[in-house]
Amino acid sequence: MLAKRRAESLCSKAHLFFALRSTRFMSPYVAEFVGTMILVLLGNGVCANVNLKKTLGHDSGWIVIATGWGLAVAFAVYMTSHISGAHLNPAVTIGLAAIGEFEMPQVAGYIVAQMLGGIAGAVLVWLTYLAHWKETTDASAIRGSFCNSPAIPDTLANLITEIIGTFVLVLGVLAILRPENLMPDTGFLEGFAPALVGLMVWSIGLSLGGPTGYAINPARDLGPRIAHFFLPIANKGDSGWGYSWIPVVGPIIGGIIAAFFYQALWPAAV
Repeated sequence: MLAKRRAESLCSKAHLFFALRSTRFMSPYVAEFVGTMILVLLGNGVCANVNLKKTLGHDSGWIVIATGWGLAVAFAVYMTSHISGAHLNPAVTIGLAAIGEFEMPQVAGYIVAQMLGGIAGAVLVWLTYLAHWKETTDASAIRGSFCNSPAIPDTLANLITEIIGTFVLVLGVLAILRPENLMPDTGFLEGFAPALVGLMVWSIGLSLGGPTGYAINPARDLGPRIAHFFLPIANKGDSGWGYSWIPVVGPIIGGIIAAFFYQALWPAAV
């Protein structure tokens, strides 16, 4: 009898737990905010770890940065893909909408959520490395922990680099994550879809990231750049507003071209 009562009590508590979980609020817009926040927290976090003085990861190099960003994307997509599709990037949202793969009325809300998530993630990076900003006197290293600057400033070349990098990203999202690749009927590989996106971002960083730091995401660059402008950071210098339009315009162009390129050449998914 006692065992039965304990079992009934456990069942009641479990029912209450799942009932409470079902009332929690997570809309696609909230998911885009949270996912982009996590992406920027982990992605810009690895940049800060490498760039800032007296961190345990100081000067650990480009491989660490590219790997950190790839993992950041993978984990952020895992967390939110089942709720919002895990765009986490205005270039992805706009590209998908351009070919009718995403509803146009939702585009503005997604982009606002992504931008706010980018700002929030950058603020969390600032708080995480709070003791290290004042130890760093190189303004470019501080800015590089928030947003991108080109290795060689050249407007046309930098714009082309961001277009190409985002073209590869959006084309990869559309072409690699096709149902026949993930075999949803058996479940084989379907759970690896976010990991594949992360691997693709890792590859883009290693192969194409050298000229501009591969923003390939307006929310990842502009959101943290806004945070950099407003946050009270010692020795931070300017926020690089003269360059700021390139990591916004380039990815949007690249995303749209990739979406139409995919639509023109790939057969409809079955």
